Amino acid sequence: MAAAAEVRVEIASDADVVAARQAGRRLAEALGLGTTDLTLVATAISEIARNITAYAGSGEIVVRPVELNGAHGLEVVARDAGPGIADVERALQDGYTTGGGLGLGLPGARRLMDEFEIVSQPGVGTTVTMTKWVST
Repeated sequence: MAAAAEVRVEIASDADVVAARQAGRRLAEALGLGTTDLTLVATAISEIARNITAYAGSGEIVVRPVELNGAHGLEVVARDAGPGIADVERALQDGYTTGGGLGLGLPGARRLMDEFEIVSQPGVGTTVTMTKWVST
């Protein structure tokens, strides 16, 4: 297997959401994630990328291989310079929304991935880091 490389996708439209989802799925497949995990990764990327378009207008998704203590997987980093999230804990609760949606994007993505971290500052932006490890 050739070494998998980092992929960066600028997010500003629905087409970019699709491109990020496809890039994440391709890299996850190259890294050896199973069929179910490929779907989980693609769905989590879609949710987070849609949040970028809905709340920040634009940002980026970076997908890259990651290794830790002999394990390997896929790391997804989503960044934007949007309005930020004033109450991250509340935003991670099912059903909470400020945009009129179902309020499932952030909490759903957190459930789909093995690791999930969000750092947000009002007026500065938001960074979400998610990891899916290859099952052995």
